[in-house]
Amino acid sequence: MTKAVRFHKTGGPEVLVYEDVTVGDPGDGQARVRNTAIGLNFIDTYHRSGLYPLALPSGVGLEGAGVVEAVGKGVTHVKAGDRVGYAGGPPGAYSEVRLIPAEKLVKVPEGIADRQVAAMMLKGLTVQYLIRSVYRVQKGETVLFHAAAGGVGLIACQWLKALGATVIGTVGTDEKARIAKAHGSDHTIVYTRENFVQRVQEITGGAKVPVVFDSVGKDTFAGSLDCLKPRGLLAVFGNGSGPVSAFDLNLLAAKGSLYVTRPTLMTYTARREDLEAAAKELFDVVKTGKVKIEINQTYKLQDAAQAHRDLESRKTTGSTVLLP
Repeated sequence: MTKAVRFHKTGGPEVLVYEDVTVGDPGDGQARVRNTAIGLNFIDTYHRSGLYPLALPSGVGLEGAGVVEAVGKGVTHVKAGDRVGYAGGPPGAYSEVRLIPAEKLVKVPEGIADRQVAAMMLKGLTVQYLIRSVYRVQKGETVLFHAAAGGVGLIACQWLKALGATVIGTVGTDEKARIAKAHGSDHTIVYTRENFVQRVQEITGGAKVPVVFDSVGKDTFAGSLDCLKPRGLLAVFGNGSGPVSAFDLNLLAAKGSLYVTRPTLMTYTARREDLEAAAKELFDVVKTGKVKIEINQTYKLQDAAQAHRDLESRKTTGSTVLLP
């Protein structure tokens, strides 16, 4: 028997249960991984709450680092003893040991610690697909990134600066503004007291921005559209304030032939070659020091419910790791 955090019904953090589970031998195409560190992400709360429905009972967590204990038939790219990281489904990272499709695993290069891997795989790969694939940010461009002091945001600010972009980041407090600025945000907007649309207009001299990266969702959607220059792109990749409700598509025409996309990491890394290329680019920017992965909070695995409470109440900054 081994321990895992699971939920048998949807709801608040209190539905998370730390319980015994049985993990068998890996089947065809699977690997058994002993987790050494586990990443905490907003999507975990969406699964737990039922916003993104899962069959119940269910594990939770999409990101982790560990060591391969065994592999099933047909698995050749990893073997027992390999240090690996992963991001994406199926949920179940909140566990001491788990089975996972081996195609989700990437080998971790020397020079990157397990906790770093757990803190950056989902968040870092999210940044990679957003700024390198969804919209390939170019040197000299100005971009707007919401929740700039979050785990994804701090990685994005650093990576965008390394690309030569000017970063406008929104945050909820002065302390988070300080953190975002220290990680590469050129202009920080405290949205709780500043109108971010007006500030973007001021910062850009009325030109607005070609792309907005928005993980907040409902509360920022309309304003994000107003920050875009004609033919600009809004990438909504999260629902921190709730999902975006239906809207009139004619608004996109009226505001300048705008584009809106709702991308997911799972789609952009569905092919093995895309996952490996994205992971290599992420590992390279971390190893060169262009992007530093800072773990600002750690919790024991059994304290996952408290970690969820702190995440949802915006008490956390940067990356958070659960330790089995």
